[in-house]
Amino acid sequence: MKHRFIFGTFLLLFTATAFGISESDDLPSADALVARMLAHNVERQGQLAGYHGMRRYVLENDRMNKHAEMVVRVEGDADETKHFEVVSEEGWKAAQKHVLQRMLATESEASSPEIRLKTRLSPENYKFHMAQTALLGDRMAYVIDVVPRRRDERLFEGQIWIDAQDYALARVEGKPAKNPSFWTSSVHFVHTYQKSGPFWFPVSTESVTEVRIFGATSLTIHYFDYIPNRSQATETASAVSAGGHTQ
Repeated sequence: MKHRFIFGTFLLLFTATAFGISESDDLPSADALVARMLAHNVERQGQLAGYHGMRRYVLENDRMNKHAEMVVRVEGDADETKHFEVVSEEGWKAAQKHVLQRMLATESEASSPEIRLKTRLSPENYKFHMAQTALLGDRMAYVIDVVPRRRDERLFEGQIWIDAQDYALARVEGKPAKNPSFWTSSVHFVHTYQKSGPFWFPVSTESVTEVRIFGATSLTIHYFDYIPNRSQATETASAVSAGGHTQ
């Protein structure tokens, strides 16, 4: 099944009311905002001794009348390396084996420090251009256009939303810089984060992949019960005044 890599090689994913302010209206430069976000991320990551949480993957293909679900436990180390444990599976067996489990293996591999340097949101991997400001819920964010510096299926083209108060990544929307398979004609995803206590954790990933033979396949990932590791929870609650960011 060549379409087994539809989702496996790429993973990153509410209403936003834009004010339509452009970069020429004296907003901070996109590069300056990204640099500030990266600096805050380093500071916050140093205060987070890893985390653990749960995910529910739901895959649907209406044309084939197929459905698959998987519940997964995730643990993140202090260096952001991820480890996954499948808790339960149901539905379309081929999708569980060739899509969902493949996604976990790919994301685990991509979370290694060596690969993460090649894929993170940084000037080495992307060009950034200020687009506008927008509201995400009741929080202001800077919206930045993101252009990959190379055609790599682990990179993406689209937009990011940086929270204006915490300088944390709040939303990512786009498509892979390179289609993961000949059988894939297009992929679109939206990945959102939400502040919980002093930290920002993922809330949902929604993606739709158009496959040349099988039509549209949707994948939704629900993230829940994300908690800082117990050894650090008390310290971070009192020491961190700005939001942390992880996925």
